[in-house]
Amino acid sequence: MKNPKEVHGQVRVTVILECTGCDKKSVNKESTGISRYITQKNRHNTPSRLELRKLCSRCCKHKIHAEIKK
Repeated sequence: MKNPKEVHGQVRVTVILECTGCDKKSVNKESTGISRYITQKNRHNTPSRLELRKLCSRCCKHKIHAEIKK
């Protein structure tokens, strides 16, 4: 019998969180001036896009970091 995780894919996925405040100010999205975090989320518990308040290294303030597409 196969493992349920192997049949339906992985439950935990790696996501990238990007600062929403710096994202609006920046013209070039690929620049290194945007604060980004890499984390994991559980697809069953959090099916929608993940948003967390994290410290923005560029602004030096706690701002909302939202999940972006890879």
